Amino acid sequence: MELKLSVRKIVEWVLRSGSIDNQFRDMSAMFLGAAAHRKIQKQMGENYQKEVSLKLETQICDIPVTIQGRADGIIANQNGTIIIDEIKTTTLSLDHIFEQREQHISQAKCYAYMYLQTLENPPDTIDIQLTYFQLETEEIRRHIWTFAVCKLAAFFAALLEQYGIWLYFEQEWKITRDTSITALNFPFPAYRKGQRELAVAVYRTISAGKNLYACAPTGIGKTLSSLFPSIKAMGEGKTAPLFYLTAKTVTRTVAEEAIRQMADKGLRFKSITLRAKEKICINPECICNPDSCKYANGHFDRVNDAILDLIKNNDLITPTETEAYAKNYRVCPHELALDAALWCDLVIGDYNHVFHPEVSLQRFFYDEKRDYVFLIDEAHNLADRVRDMYSANLHKSVFSQIRTALKDKDSISKGLRKRFKAVNAYLSGIDTHISAEIDISFVELIKSTVIETGEWLSVKTSHELHEKILELHFEMNHFLMIAEIYDTHYTSIVERFGRDIVVTLFCLDPSKHIADGLSRAKSSILFSATLTPLPYYREILGGGPEDFMVSLPSPFDPARLQLISHCGISTKYRDRENSYAPISQTIYETVTREKGNYLIFFPSYEYMQKVYELFCTQYPEVETLLQKSEMSEAERADFLACFDSSNKITGFAVLGGIFSEGIDLAGDKLIGAVIVGVGIPKISMRQDLIKDYFNIKNGQGYDYAYVFPGMNKVLQAAGRVIRTEDDQGVVVLIDSRYATAQYRTLFPAHWSHMQVARALPLPPRRPE
Repeated sequence: MELKLSVRKIVEWVLRSGSIDNQFRDMSAMFLGAAAHRKIQKQMGENYQKEVSLKLETQICDIPVTIQGRADGIIANQNGTIIIDEIKTTTLSLDHIFEQREQHISQAKCYAYMYLQTLENPPDTIDIQLTYFQLETEEIRRHIWTFAVCKLAAFFAALLEQYGIWLYFEQEWKITRDTSITALNFPFPAYRKGQRELAVAVYRTISAGKNLYACAPTGIGKTLSSLFPSIKAMGEGKTAPLFYLTAKTVTRTVAEEAIRQMADKGLRFKSITLRAKEKICINPECICNPDSCKYANGHFDRVNDAILDLIKNNDLITPTETEAYAKNYRVCPHELALDAALWCDLVIGDYNHVFHPEVSLQRFFYDEKRDYVFLIDEAHNLADRVRDMYSANLHKSVFSQIRTALKDKDSISKGLRKRFKAVNAYLSGIDTHISAEIDISFVELIKSTVIETGEWLSVKTSHELHEKILELHFEMNHFLMIAEIYDTHYTSIVERFGRDIVVTLFCLDPSKHIADGLSRAKSSILFSATLTPLPYYREILGGGPEDFMVSLPSPFDPARLQLISHCGISTKYRDRENSYAPISQTIYETVTREKGNYLIFFPSYEYMQKVYELFCTQYPEVETLLQKSEMSEAERADFLACFDSSNKITGFAVLGGIFSEGIDLAGDKLIGAVIVGVGIPKISMRQDLIKDYFNIKNGQGYDYAYVFPGMNKVLQAAGRVIRTEDDQGVVVLIDSRYATAQYRTLFPAHWSHMQVARALPLPPRRPE
């Protein structure tokens, strides 16, 4: 396999130095810089070649490599002189960006050397030009240096020699890893029911370079079934590094355990688990600048030594190991983990790391596409997460509050207040509405405001309002980024909440963004116990007819789960007041048939509270527990701790909430669940907009907006009861709609034994 390296990657890795300083990041240039590049290039005349792709085949430590890059511009003058032009744009002062010139020059020197190799009669010297462009004032500064060709050759050779330390480690490690993969057998004596079928489907999908959408019920062992064949494919050279992506921290530990199980059987494999910056930060407050954090101060001077030590001496790198090395080398643990991930075989992390438009792992995806494989767990969560990532809103109240609090008299603060006043005036003058069209005038106003806040932030680094204005600056940048990609998958909403006005760019259909994320990989495996109906999830999760689908049977004996559909109670909104008493009675009959722990799920907090109060009044002898609307991690842990096998607790919780999926109460910790309603999201303007969009797209708007997402919540909640092959229990579904064909077709195959009750008493408990 040809090894390709980018100039940017090599330069930034080898030559970085100094401190982490996130007091202000020049994010505005992301959205305004491309147009500025084109404008500058257009002005440069006929001799200016723009966006010149360069490639050089060479060796590093006797390893054949192809080094690639793209020069912003090359000027070949008639007098024989050659100029390599590197363009940098900024919203800050040009003096500020000039301080970073060494890395910019180094990148241009590489392009110069590579370009010279394409010439039959290269000159003895070549010029390098840095072109700096200030986006607000459009001021341009150019700096030119002349380099002897022999000096460039020496610089380039030294750069590759330093990078060779890392490349040699990587190549030697691959030999060790692949040898162990070849010898690796499945880490258990036998496959579970359905596990081999899923593993085979994963391997074939990777080999074909396709995507797989898999509905794999609890108990199959989805994590091992996806990781084992993916690792085998890596050993055969069919994949680059793997990404195991989840929505929850607890699921990441399952992936770590699967790697441990294979390591116990001889696998040598480097994995790293990433955590959010705020969760892994060593300091009480996550403030990333050299004045506030000793780990940020001089971080880049020490981090490469820390990375090499970490990856050489650890295979399974958890946040615990990362934090220990970060403390020892006095570097930021978050940045250490992100950099170390580049040298690992498996990255375990959040959906954000691949799909988020601003915090995805650009270290991996910026320069070149590789044969990555994405293993996406609990994939039923992905559509809503990506919809949130790719929506944006701005509040008039935030501009007003900051404008009122900013009392400084200097000209830059006065200018910012004036800009905020203009935003407030504009928002005050528009009516509430929903539109397929984006308000271009408002977007242009926000662009100019971003530039103004950028200038203020770069000057007022210690101001008491710096953090609030920085947060607003990021929100505006996100808004502009969404505005750039706004298309028919979006709608624009202007709402009034009291005195506040909110402008929202709402993503109706996240499938395009998910597809874009999946395109970064050779192959993706999207799996969940509740990925049903599969055609719906394949569409909403960015797939197409060319992608594979597989639905596997439950490995558990259906007889161990008694399923009862109580169709005699309507939980529709108009009938809810009449449903409280019969639901309370049904819960009581369920939890007293066999003593043990139960969870009762409701579609809303309000509904739950009404039934809970009635239940406690009618049946005070039953020990109960109530989920609160906001719970700390400690309170969540205390709630779950009550579900001990020695207790007899009836817990009231919300469907689709923190206790309806992702928790594992095996054995006698949970022996039953009652699910009230069909789980449909609360009818709202946004859900109706999604409904209207899909009605036009495929005629299934109500199903896509309400029925399918709701049924997923039901399936997830029901899945809490049977977690192992030895578990047994009962699930009672309460709603008249479960008797309809629309819902019965959504039941999984292993629910075919469901019993139907239209009134109390419920069917007798099935014999063991």
